[in-house]
Amino acid sequence: MTDTRRVVILGSGPAGLTAAIYAARAQLFPLVIAGELSSTGDQPGGQLMLTTDVENFPGFANGIMGPELMQAFREQAARFGAESVTTKASRIDLSSRPFEIWTGKSGATTPSYGAETLIVATGAQSLMLDVPNEGRLLGYGVSTCATCDGFFFRDRPIAVVGGGDTAMEEALFLTRFARSVTVIHRRGELRASKVMQQRAFANERIDFLWNTSVTEVIGDTKVSGVRVQNTLTEDESTLQVEGLFVAIGHRPNTELFKGQLEMDDSGYLRTFERTRTNVDGVFACGDVQDDRYRQAITAAGSGCMAAIDAERWLDEREAPAG
Repeated sequence: MTDTRRVVILGSGPAGLTAAIYAARAQLFPLVIAGELSSTGDQPGGQLMLTTDVENFPGFANGIMGPELMQAFREQAARFGAESVTTKASRIDLSSRPFEIWTGKSGATTPSYGAETLIVATGAQSLMLDVPNEGRLLGYGVSTCATCDGFFFRDRPIAVVGGGDTAMEEALFLTRFARSVTVIHRRGELRASKVMQQRAFANERIDFLWNTSVTEVIGDTKVSGVRVQNTLTEDESTLQVEGLFVAIGHRPNTELFKGQLEMDDSGYLRTFERTRTNVDGVFACGDVQDDRYRQAITAAGSGCMAAIDAERWLDEREAPAG
């Protein structure tokens, strides 16, 4: 028989584990399907597991390591009775009730779990350059979040890769801290909106490397430069920087829900009335439905909201008639 739970949470980042804490405290005994580490970029615990110092999460005056913070989330959720399994959902069927969830390798006929309510907190992945040393130096000079890490690069030369609005926003923000910001773009013109282009061009601390791609990140224990190549001439050179911010976009982890949950053009889940999705009893929180803020604290806040919404949804259906 399928193991059916009142609340199943997909994802174990700040959103999913905050939802687990609140659902567990409400005596809903949630099950967290945490995911599993894979070569495709899946990371139980979310992107904070790839972050070193976290200095902007309230309550930690001296900062905290990302993995340490996520371990505290897990322990708190477990303390209140949340159960966690380190496996990945391979298939979801939202057409039946309870909702059906398969985990592990696909092919099984019987679902692993049933869920009266489902909280989707599968997050999003930062798109990376896939060049040598990029992954090894992630958190040691390579970053995907200026808001998170900009402060660490005060008075240092840094580079931003990308040509869209996000890249320009990151570059402009980083001028508050960095000695210089070089935008590296593989084309000869930006894709960003006109207003963002104007702001970036007007900022004296931002330089541009046009028709250029990064081919390697240089550094032993931290970033000391990047090797770049001109896309027209194929000439190579080295740019001396101490930080590299990759701003070429994000990919929400929503493949499981295609054809079942409404998404925007970029694949982010649409939510209505706070955290509800278009399927009654399914809620979404964190970066899987947030393409704007993408912060641990906002993800945690929306996880709280999703758990409360799920609790109230259950209460409404279980209340005696009359």
